[in-house]
Amino acid sequence: MPSLDSKNLNNSVVDVQSFAMNFGRKEVIKDLSFNVKRGEIFGFLGANGAGKTTTIRTLLGLYEPTRGTLLVNGERYNPNMSANIGYLPEERGLYRNEPVINTMVYFAVLHGLSESEAQKRAIAYLKRVGLADKANERLVKLSGGQQQKIQLGVTILHEPSLMILDEPTEALDPVNRALLMDIINERQAKGATVMLVTHRMDEVEQLCDRILLLKDGSVALYGKIDEVKEQFGSQIIALNYSGKLPVNDKLYKVTKRLPHHAELVWSGNINTDEVLHFLANQHDLHITTFEVRRPSLNDIFLELYKDQEGKNV
Repeated sequence: MPSLDSKNLNNSVVDVQSFAMNFGRKEVIKDLSFNVKRGEIFGFLGANGAGKTTTIRTLLGLYEPTRGTLLVNGERYNPNMSANIGYLPEERGLYRNEPVINTMVYFAVLHGLSESEAQKRAIAYLKRVGLADKANERLVKLSGGQQQKIQLGVTILHEPSLMILDEPTEALDPVNRALLMDIINERQAKGATVMLVTHRMDEVEQLCDRILLLKDGSVALYGKIDEVKEQFGSQIIALNYSGKLPVNDKLYKVTKRLPHHAELVWSGNINTDEVLHFLANQHDLHITTFEVRRPSLNDIFLELYKDQEGKNV
């Protein structure tokens, strides 16, 4: 990994170098180095227990690192930075018995807005996310998805230049997930840098410029999404079909099989035309789609964590 120099610091909002964290005798993070570039959406990924939350809490000064350097805009975190940072934590922390508008204004004022500006922005945000009629409701009366939209609003109302979002679309239906992803994109378009923690690989593929995948406190994969897919391995054939998919070890190996979908890796010097020709001539098989592609991020995530099958990932 590159060392921290003036060029890196000018181009990066987050710089983590040689970071390690021990809790007692347990080593949670092992020599972790990465950066988040100014203006990008960066996916920070991994199963539960991989070290994501520990890294973020240390970056924001909640933990002291065992060793290493974690910088925001070239400096160790200090409370004066809070006006430029929006953090949506894993554990939500709103006042559930307070009215929505009061809660949003309160946190916006803490981040440096005047009360009148906070009120104006809160009302505009509630209209944007379809909750204008809930402004005077107590948070406890809102659904989980509605509370999540308020939590994101609290995080971004002061228009931070760095947003650290831990599972921002949790508890949302597909329509509201798309809405919040649009809001994240809009904030990036206005110059914000986003560090996104999520288990939803489809969101990562749609939003992120680069990713880091943690496993057991170490870097498993790091870089642009296309680069990560190349690091991981060869292309696959994704096949949708009806009927019976035959076995042919000379041509391909079936790596995933569902009732109407399969993924194949072709053998040796065989080319994909030979595989398609063979399958197209099977009388009891009807192919609806035949696609050659790199593994998806979801494929990669599952493959990396397949030894943890049955555990909470």
